[in-house]
Amino acid sequence: MKRVRLIAPHGRGVTEVLAALDVSLASGLFDQEAEQRLTVYGANAIGSRQKAGLLSVLFHQFRSLVVGLLAVAAAVAFYFREWEEGGAIVGVLILNTAIGFVTEIKAVRSIEAIRALGSRSARVLRGGKARLVPAERLVPGDIVLLDAGDVISADLRVVEAADLDADESTLTGESMRVGKSTTPVDTAARVADRTSMLFKGTSVTSGTGAGVVVATGMDTELGQISRLVAEAETEASPLEKKLALLSGQLVWLTLALTGLIAGIGLLQGKDAFLMVEAAIALAVAAIPEGLPIVATLALARGMWRMAHKKALVERLSAVETLGATTVILTDKTGTLTENRMTVRRIWLPSGELSVEDGSFTPADPSAAVQPDTTAELESLLRIAVLCNNSTLAHVSADDSGDPMELALLRAGRLAGLDRRKLLSETEEVREYAFDTVRKMMATVHRRDDGYLVAVKGAPEAVLTRATLDDNTRNAWLARVTDLGANGLRVLAFARQTRSRSDGSAFEALTFLGLVGLEDPPRTDVPPAISACHAAGIRVVMITGDHAVTARSIARLVGLGGDAPRVIEGHELTSHDGKVSEEFLQADIFARVSPTEKLDLVRTYQASGEIVAVTGDGVNDAPALRQADIGVAMGLRGTDVAREAAAMILLDDAFPTIVEAIRNGRIIFGNIRRFATYLLSCNLAEVLIVGIAMISGLPLPLLPLQILFLNLVTDVFPAFALAMGEGDKDILKRPPRRPTEPILGRSQWLAIALYGITLTIATFGALALARFGLKLEEQATVTVTFLTLAFSQLWHVFNMRHQRSALINNEVSRNRWMWAALALCAGILLTAAYVPSLAYMLHMVAPELKMWGIIFSMSTLPLFFGPLIRRVVRRYEPDSDRTSAKT
Repeated sequence: MKRVRLIAPHGRGVTEVLAALDVSLASGLFDQEAEQRLTVYGANAIGSRQKAGLLSVLFHQFRSLVVGLLAVAAAVAFYFREWEEGGAIVGVLILNTAIGFVTEIKAVRSIEAIRALGSRSARVLRGGKARLVPAERLVPGDIVLLDAGDVISADLRVVEAADLDADESTLTGESMRVGKSTTPVDTAARVADRTSMLFKGTSVTSGTGAGVVVATGMDTELGQISRLVAEAETEASPLEKKLALLSGQLVWLTLALTGLIAGIGLLQGKDAFLMVEAAIALAVAAIPEGLPIVATLALARGMWRMAHKKALVERLSAVETLGATTVILTDKTGTLTENRMTVRRIWLPSGELSVEDGSFTPADPSAAVQPDTTAELESLLRIAVLCNNSTLAHVSADDSGDPMELALLRAGRLAGLDRRKLLSETEEVREYAFDTVRKMMATVHRRDDGYLVAVKGAPEAVLTRATLDDNTRNAWLARVTDLGANGLRVLAFARQTRSRSDGSAFEALTFLGLVGLEDPPRTDVPPAISACHAAGIRVVMITGDHAVTARSIARLVGLGGDAPRVIEGHELTSHDGKVSEEFLQADIFARVSPTEKLDLVRTYQASGEIVAVTGDGVNDAPALRQADIGVAMGLRGTDVAREAAAMILLDDAFPTIVEAIRNGRIIFGNIRRFATYLLSCNLAEVLIVGIAMISGLPLPLLPLQILFLNLVTDVFPAFALAMGEGDKDILKRPPRRPTEPILGRSQWLAIALYGITLTIATFGALALARFGLKLEEQATVTVTFLTLAFSQLWHVFNMRHQRSALINNEVSRNRWMWAALALCAGILLTAAYVPSLAYMLHMVAPELKMWGIIFSMSTLPLFFGPLIRRVVRRYEPDSDRTSAKT
């Protein structure tokens, strides 16, 4: 048989769909035919990616150019039998690789999680008999029998429905259950509006029915989303790109300097082995071996901090990426709202009431609650509690049932009406379940004087069956429109009394009033969005919900002002199928499909934005993976969303994102600070070795000494800088430009000036030791080495922020810094006075007069620091320069 794929089955009649699939509703497929179709269509499974293996994660740690150059330097050192230098470099490589491997290993599980949603069994009709079939063996044409609680295992066209409702929130983002029927819908209807369809991965919440399989595996809507996840490649983070750029610059600079100085030496007729040794010294001096280690540890520290703030970061670079974020694309339900329906307005014949702070008050504050209003309110809430299938527990987390019905029960409890007590007084004898055609439900209750029928449903349906004149009915319909315009979901309530339990429950109804419900915004969201705006970050809502509801929530949380601009999903694409950039100024995107959400992320990124995306459902997974930083909800998020994201919020709170942004900015500032520190120290080492080679002087620093400096006096203070707590006003500044490098013009100028100052101090010490004290060569090297080492330690105090005070600043307040300085000083003293270490580093034990030179010259860069800061400040961005302190 040929493979058949139905086009828009949701818009075709049941008979037409069954005929196209060549199946009988009475008997379903026969086993032999099902097996043939299984061969043609394949298993009903979602394809999966291969998990990242341990070796691939390990090899990933060696992709840095700096790591490659260090490996070459180690190989050259071993070739020339410089065992100490080679071994030390290998030790650096092993340490950095171990940190990166242990911290960053993460398997790619997004599509495996999607696959798990469909790995169940289904009850199907085969040869006229119902039987249980593994979901993987479903084929187009199978008739699936449905009942409440079933998880849908393939895309189905509904062919029978009795009060059938489904929960599609993970697929569409719509939080309310969706009524299903056999009636075709418009062929252009979006997924959330296809009421004649049931989709793989969703679930039946109530009712019974049957559906014919129209798509399996990757042809389902869930399969299409999994394909989008696979296509949404996770790019290198902004920090990774910047570190790679910086590493590349350092590698080429190192090679150029090494080649130039070695060439000059060879032209001068110097010994080739000496030139190789000097080249190794230059390479070791130019490359900040501590940079990858400290950067990795700084990001790991950020991960630990965020874990304490209820945010789990699964990818190291994601910690810093949030600090660079310029746009947050956030979903609505549960992130901006409480994900809990609440009664907000009640419109009675005698007037309108607001439900605020646990009480019913007139919507007009100047009015008073009249006695007839109280009676009407009690009558309406009594019907709302009786016509209900949900249950309130003692703890809200244990509540069960439809969110709107739970909200009605809470409103009834507020008025002193308990469902159990009411049912004991008026026993329920019959129920008419909600029907998508009738759009109403009713319960019949026995009373002493007869029977009470409690009715609730869509306002248009209830008002049509109520005993009202046309003018009154139109007035109520206008009130429905008014409530809906404020983003409220509206239900109507009515009652009927009769002497018998049977008969029509939906005729001659006594209309009682309207109830407006909403998912209220979280109280902590407006300040968080305000903080984002102060930090120069745009917040944009992307939701599967309706535009009116989204606009109402946006106003309440302060998103988009009084008139937020709303774009619906169907408006997004231009003639070439891509999202038009003109839409990127919108505040809200409503009724958006997974494909459109993914295209939105890509369009924002193409326009130069750093994009953060929040989400919780299957429909959010592609965008979460594509984003520069995907943020999934930990409490209500699906496995798919959590696996696709780089960060998981354990409390589902939007303010946690703001805290993460603050930490990200702090981390970037710390990385910039310790990179400036490391490179200025390394530049001084390069200048010292290079000037000595060109001028014909003996090497004042040996390769192993330089490596010792880079791993002791560089790494520990640099890591202490990485532990800084940051500026308290860091969220009051706009985000840095996405194209801004780790080291800008002002940082490179600072590196050059500080490096020159350190070099001058070191050569000053060399001159005083050699010509002033007439020391021998090994003692001179000792003075030179220790002067440079201690000057680098004191140099850390030059790394305070431009805004900081001279004495009381973020560096001097950093307890880690004082510990690092004490540790490094102790190590240097040990190296100088322990014979075995001194021998390996080619040092002698310093005498008192040598210490005089060391300490006097090592403090020189610290005193020149304020002058250099004044010069550098002229090249700072205007925003930093105007607020900097002198």
